[in-house]
Amino acid sequence: MDTLIDFITRHANQAHWYVFAAIILAGFNIPISADILILISAFIAAAILPEHTWHLYLSILFGCYISAWCAYWMGRLVGGQLQRFSFFAKLLKQERMDKVRNFYEKYGLLTLVIGRFIPFGVRNCIFMTTGMSKFNFYRFMLMDALACFLWCSTCFYAFYTLGQNYEVIWHYLKTFNLLIFAAFSVTVISIIWYKNRKKARSTRLRDAL
Repeated sequence: MDTLIDFITRHANQAHWYVFAAIILAGFNIPISADILILISAFIAAAILPEHTWHLYLSILFGCYISAWCAYWMGRLVGGQLQRFSFFAKLLKQERMDKVRNFYEKYGLLTLVIGRFIPFGVRNCIFMTTGMSKFNFYRFMLMDALACFLWCSTCFYAFYTLGQNYEVIWHYLKTFNLLIFAAFSVTVISIIWYKNRKKARSTRLRDAL
């Protein structure tokens, strides 16, 4: 992931294509974080190439939307074979698939809206489970269109705003880091002082006896 981030930032002019391709790969459960890619894209748009803002936003929006289709069909077509592997067997249990389907039937769009905002592979698990449970693909497409739009737009705007104010944020971040370092130093010194004092007291007690 670090290599990918470095490559994208060094080729900012074509970043929207690389981001789009990387997000599509993430749909096949390759360990690429869409959240980090949104953060990088928003920062590039805010601080490096503001003229490419719409290119970057649309690459994220359509990339995340199509990536969900990949995960859905991966679950629907080869989910049974994937369950032979212990990792997928734990993620894609029949009981969990039944719960996801029932949740869809009961809450509909809310399932995907909430799922979109949960990172660390949870999204793909939901999409794959949706496919394996044979949930109607066209209904899934329609519901996820809104869920994906809400998630991508919210995250991109938030990170874009932060990127525009990165100098101010960096200033406060450095101050925060100094405070953390100072607190850590005081804690370490206090622990050492307490242990030395306790050791000295024990020594005096032994001498007194």
